[in-house]
Formats: sequence, structure tokens, C-alpha cells
Amino acid sequence: MGRNGKGQAKKGGRIRRLFTWRKLLGTFFVGCLLVMGAFYVLYLMVPVPTANADATLQSNVYKYANGKVLARTGKINREIVGLDKVPLEVQHAFVAAENKTFYKDNGVDIKGTARAAWNTLTGKGKQGGSTITQQYVKNYYLSQDQTATRKLKEMVIALKVDRNMTKPEILAGDMNTSYYGRNAYGIQAAAQAYYGVDATRLTVDQGAYLASVLQAPSQYDWTSAGPEGRKLVEERWSYVLDNMVEEGWLDAGKRAGMKFPAPQKPKAPKGLSGQSGYIVEAANQELMRQGVSEEDLKAGGWTITLNIDEKKQKALVKAVDKQLEDKIDRKGDKKQATVQAGATSVDPKTGAVVAMYGGVGATEHWTNNATRRDYQPASTFKPLVLASAIDNHAVTQDGRKIGLGTVYDGTSRRPVVGSPIAFAPENEDDRSYGPVTVQRATNSSINSVYAQMIVDVGFAKAKQTGLALGLKDGPDFGEGPSMSLGVMTASTMDMAGAYATLDNHGVKVTPTLVKSAEHKDRKAEPVKSIGERVISREAADTTTKAMQGVVRSGSGFRAAGDYQAAGKTGTSENNRSAWFVGYTPEIVTAVGLFGEDANGNQVTLTNTINPGRANGGRTPAQIWGAYTTAALGGGSDATFDLETDGTSGDTGAPTPTATTGSPSPTPSSSASEGSTTPTQPTTPTGTTPPQPPTSTATAPPPPTTPPTKPTEPTIVPTPDGGTGIVDGGRGGQ
Repeated sequence: MGRNGKGQAKKGGRIRRLFTWRKLLGTFFVGCLLVMGAFYVLYLMVPVPTANADATLQSNVYKYANGKVLARTGKINREIVGLDKVPLEVQHAFVAAENKTFYKDNGVDIKGTARAAWNTLTGKGKQGGSTITQQYVKNYYLSQDQTATRKLKEMVIALKVDRNMTKPEILAGDMNTSYYGRNAYGIQAAAQAYYGVDATRLTVDQGAYLASVLQAPSQYDWTSAGPEGRKLVEERWSYVLDNMVEEGWLDAGKRAGMKFPAPQKPKAPKGLSGQSGYIVEAANQELMRQGVSEEDLKAGGWTITLNIDEKKQKALVKAVDKQLEDKIDRKGDKKQATVQAGATSVDPKTGAVVAMYGGVGATEHWTNNATRRDYQPASTFKPLVLASAIDNHAVTQDGRKIGLGTVYDGTSRRPVVGSPIAFAPENEDDRSYGPVTVQRATNSSINSVYAQMIVDVGFAKAKQTGLALGLKDGPDFGEGPSMSLGVMTASTMDMAGAYATLDNHGVKVTPTLVKSAEHKDRKAEPVKSIGERVISREAADTTTKAMQGVVRSGSGFRAAGDYQAAGKTGTSENNRSAWFVGYTPEIVTAVGLFGEDANGNQVTLTNTINPGRANGGRTPAQIWGAYTTAALGGGSDATFDLETDGTSGDTGAPTPTATTGSPSPTPSSSASEGSTTPTQPTTPTGTTPPQPPTSTATAPPPPTTPPTKPTEPTIVPTPDGGTGIVDGGRGGQ
């Protein structure tokens, strides 16, 4: 018993000698030195990595001219903004919420990080405890895994980042990479998602809420949170504001008067369905023509403000729906389903594309009918022939200057004179008019007159005018008499630009979708939408005057409204396209209908939207009129300021009774010429008579009913690649 007691005493003495306070203290210091040494080695060995893939991904944001978001594209909804775009009080709210010592620390919270690592290792749950710098490092350089290894790397990299970056740069990085819920990454996307504003317009109380949401995005979303979640986020919001007061960043009196800023309900992402997809793709194509690469656009980060006017855009869609879509059955009628509509509306003073209709929806029919360039513009090209004639001071075969009062032979199938290429176009329904003025030939879109006029002008000169006004050259833009009937191809945007140039008195207008395009550190140069004079003012204004007659008493009468307007109808070969292009002093719009089957082949529009031919004077003109009325707020008292050639097409040759090469039933829907018996026969050679008659017969009111059985066109090829006998819109309507 004694020996055992003595042995226990000796054993206790050895333990006390082994663990003296000096030895323990020494061991502690050695341990600290080893840890510090190991950390130093780790500091040297761990580099600052490149950013992770998700951290740099951004969306492109497309906005209406008024600043409202039209669409966002990209896998991640993020738009990186500089700290200068975030109000200072909002910046302070984030610091107050996450890391009050941010402006003073070295990027690392040793206690918080150690506590978080220990809790994670011991199974007490994954813990935070990071500084703003550490949060930035985690989001920008590392993964979201809560492991001890990742925590150590985070701490080391944070120290290095704090040495190499300024505090504002780190804060901006954190605010731009953090996830806020609602699929919003970064402060700009969050501001839009929760409050419908840009980050620049956030108030301090809204900023405090967004800073609070970072702690638990799903739980703290006010609109979907339960009672407990709402209580917690309100407490967090108050905590943030109180910290701001404590740090001297917010006035106590202002703080006392603040009320919790409940965010708006979540909205569906602004995607690419409907018209948005067409507009976004057209805007991207415009930017690429300006030098922005496709890769740059795909990388994201662009804020693209468009010229699209939200109200006019909605008015255009409504006009197409009412005048076309509500009248056809796309699902139940395969023939009606072939009708495609496209339209472009332009401000002639600025070149801004204020509205665009690309089709039934970009996710249903991706081809943009507003910008496609595979259909003929038909008789909407005729005014460009007239403009070229006046601009080039062209004369008829017998030497008379061409103007609105110049008389031509309007006989159907009359061979042109003076052309190396034979051509004898048929008028609509094979109607013959006898001697008619250019004004009346424009009103009723008489093929035989314009075929002769382009010969008188010269094919090369007429083509040069067309290209100068905005049409695009191509293999189908040949030089020959059939060119007068619009046998080249063009888009509604091309035609809107050409007519806008006429509306702008001959000064070139290039339709422009993109108002501005900005990235974080660069901008794209916008298209120069207003250029130099390309034709004389007299030529442009005289052509406008001619087209006023088309709307007032010609084939485009359905486009008339409480405004001054000029325009032209067009129906292409085999009725594959039907057009109305027109303008007021304030707005220019091109509307086209195109026949396209399910395989993308061009097909006729005949017997689709109405019995018989679908001509430009019907549905396209009705869409144009409905849209223009809405776009102008019901109407306008603006007038054309014209300086014309001084001639008038309302005097001169009497209008004869139209005769046909073959029996025709009821008159067509175009406003026909008058029925006065001609006092002078047409010349057999097809030249214009040397002296116009002096009768002042006027055209009767346009009929209000369509033809009951329109004549089907006959097509005859010509050596220049066109056709010799065409329907009325490859010439007429």
C-alpha cells in the first residue's frame, strides 16, 4: 500500500516536470512559428488564379428608347457596372451589412475565418464569417464549396488581392459577382429584378434591402417569404441601417423616418419570344456591321439602347393583329398559314427605326420578315424611277421633259420604244388607258407607262438612283426595262429607307435600330443615319407629290387618314408579295406580305387573306393606315413642305375608258382612271404624243369593293431576266 502511494507520487511528479508552464509556453510559440511558417509558405505557393468562368459571364441588355428593358440575353443575368454607377449611400449599405471594418482591414477576418473553418471541420454546419474581400475572392476566383482547403485558399488570395487592388475595386467586384436571388447576379440585375430601376436610381433604403438579401436570397425575398422570413429580413434591414448610422454614413433623423421598401413582384425574364427576338437579332447584325464581333456580343456585358419606341411598337403589332392575324386561321388553314407579314417604321428626320414587325413570333418563325431580302418590292420601285427621271432631267423619246404632267401611252402590252431589250408589259387585268399623265399612271400603277419611262431615263441611271436611295445591289438587280416593275429583291427596311430619303427631301436616310451600345469599358460607334444629299430636292418632292395622289385617289386609298400621306402599292410576280410603302411628314413605314410555305419556299398569296389576288392596296395598306393613325395619336396636321418641278398631273390628257385585251369582269380594287372617251388615239409606235390634250377630266371616287374574279396573270420571260407580261403588281397594285 505504501509502495503504491509512493509510486503514484513519483508518477505525478514526472508529469508535472514534463508539462511545466515554461515548456507549454515554448511549445505554443514553436507551434505558432510553425503555423506562421506554413502559412507563409502557403502564401508564396498559392497564386491568384484567373477568374472562374461564371464570374465573367454577363447578359446583354436591350432597351427601348425610353429606357425600359426589352430583352436580356445570355446564360447568366448579370450586367457589370462601375462603382460610379452605384450611389455612395448604397455602397455604404453593403459595407454596413457585410463588413463594417472593410475600409480598414487587410482583407481577412482571422477570427471569423478560423471560427467558420473550425465549425465546418467539427460538423457544426457550414459557416460564413468572411470579409467583403473574401466574398469577392470566393465568387470571382474560387468555387462555392465550403471546405477547409477552399477557406485557406480564400484567405491567402484575399490577402494578395487586398494588396493589389483598391477598396473601391474590391467592393465593385463583390457587388457585381454576388447572387441576389430572382436569377439576378450583380447589383444592376438585382436593382432591375427587385425594384425595376437601374442601379444608379437605387435609394438607400432599397440598397439596404438588397444588401440584406445577400445573406439568404431565397429566404429573404419579401414577395415569396413566409412570416418568419419577412421578420428576419426586416430585422436584417434595420441592422444594416443602424450600422450605417453608427459609422456616420447615415443621418439618424433620416434613418428614423425610413419605412421598409417592399420590392415588386417577380416578373418573367425578358426573353426573345414575340417581336423581341427579331429586334435583338437585327440589332446584333447592325452592331456587327459596325465592327463589334460576334464573339464579343456572345461574351455579354453590353447595354444596347434601341431606337424602338415602345408605344409605336405596340401599335404596329396591334395593327397587324387586327388587319391580318385576326382574319386568318394559321392552325386550321394551310393556305392561310403561308401568309407572312413584315414591316419597318422609320423617323425620316433621324433615321431611327421606331417600330419593327418581324413575324408571328421569333420562337415560331425565326426569319425576320422585316429584314429579309428575298422578295420583290414590285411597283413600290416605280417612284424611284420617277425620282431618277426628274433628278437626271430625263426626256421622252420625242424630247419632252418628264414631269407629273407628261403624257404617256398607257396601252397594255405596248412594246417599249428605244430599248435594246424587247419588253411589252401587261397592265393589271390587261387594262388599257390610252394617253395618261405621269401622275395618273402613278395613281393606278400603270406598267406600260413606267416601262417606257425607265427606258427614257436609262437603265444604269435608274439603278444608280435606286442604290443611292438605299436599295442593295445583287445579281437580281439587272439593268433592263423590267426593272421598272421592281423585279430586284428588297426588305421592308430597305424600302423604308428609300422612301424616308424621299420624305427627307433627297437627303440620305439609313434606318438605324441601335441608338447606343455601351460595354463597361468601351462603346460601339452608332450608324450614321443621316447622310449627304443623294438626289435633288425637286426630284424627291415631286415624287412625294405624285405619291400623294396614290393615297388620295389611287390604288392606295385605303391608307388614307387624318394626315397628309404619300405612298405606293406593289404586288409582285405570281402574287408572291404585296406591299404598301408610304409616309407622312413625320413617319415612314413599309409593310409587306410574303407567301411562304412550311419548307420556306415562296408561294402565291392568291386566295389566302381574301378571294383572288392579295394586292398592296388591300391588307398592307390597311395595316399601314391603322398603324400610322395610332402612331400619330389619331392624326396629324403636319404638311409636306414641297418644292416640285411645277407641273401637275391633274391637267392634261383626258382619262379614257379602260379597255382590256381580254374580257374582264368587274373592275379591280384599284382606283381606276376616269371614263372620258379619249380625244387622241395612242401612237402605234408606243411613243408619247407630242402635245398633251387640254381636257381636265378628273378621276372618280375610288370603288369600295374588290374584284369578284381577278384575272390570273400570264408571265412571259424577257431577255433581261424579267417577264414581259405581268400581273398588276409586279406592276399594278
